[in-house]
Amino acid sequence: MSPAALRIATDLSRDPGRTVSPVDYLVIGHVTRDLLPGGGYTVGGTASYSGLTGHALRRSVGILTSTGDDVDLTVFDGRVAVVSARAEHTTTFRNVYVDGGRRQSVYGVADLLTPLLIPDAWSAPAIVHIGPIIGECDPALATSFPDGTFVGITPQGWMRTTNGDGEVVPQAWGGAGALLAHASAVVLSIDDLHGDWDLVRAYATRTHLLAVTTGWTGGVVFIDGKSQAFPAPGIEEVDPTGAGDIFATAFFDGLARGAPPMVAARYAACVAAGSVTRTGLAGVPGPSEVDDCRGLLCKDG
Repeated sequence: MSPAALRIATDLSRDPGRTVSPVDYLVIGHVTRDLLPGGGYTVGGTASYSGLTGHALRRSVGILTSTGDDVDLTVFDGRVAVVSARAEHTTTFRNVYVDGGRRQSVYGVADLLTPLLIPDAWSAPAIVHIGPIIGECDPALATSFPDGTFVGITPQGWMRTTNGDGEVVPQAWGGAGALLAHASAVVLSIDDLHGDWDLVRAYATRTHLLAVTTGWTGGVVFIDGKSQAFPAPGIEEVDPTGAGDIFATAFFDGLARGAPPMVAARYAACVAAGSVTRTGLAGVPGPSEVDDCRGLLCKDG
């Protein structure tokens, strides 16, 4: 395995910086095996989509995750550094899209991600993106970095669990208040809350900056509880997988570069737009697509 796709055992995860270099965008969450209809799998999860998008944004990126030996991480080689705590199984999903909605099943879940797993070299990135997909991120991660660190949260994985048959089902986001108060910005989909705008507004009163994506219509940004809508470019959708993660990464990147929230939201919507026209990780934007959207960061909010 190349250094860019480093695996480490859990008891060695406190690496003193000898084998990993500092990064300025750190995403924490499970890299997944997403099963394909015709057999085989593709690499997925917020960590994958956001990590590769961060690279396209010309950030130096690290992924902190947990995987088994049943997944090939070489897709990240030369683009993203991966530190993975070894697990018995990689978190594995099956996604089925029916009537505009998604049904998911999960088969095995890798290990919990905790502050003790953060390599010393990754202890002070410019941006931390905590992106659980099935409850695998210890909430303490949000307060494990120096004051002034931009902490972006995509809480989808804290809003769902599995039933006895492995089907992914919604659950209340326990401990939301403390995390919302600490976050620099939060991004979620209205689908994560099953269309519950009352809950969205309740969350918006507890955090400085909340962006809610609404699919092809764009989304809404709440700044200290006050809302403003933003549009999405009109694109024919082929596969929406990962679009929300791409949006969140570009949104966090724009904010960290000093863009006003509405400017960052329009920029992020532009970066994410093309992702729905391609399937799987092919939807991750390339640097040229990002460059086409950069001019939006120069506009007033």
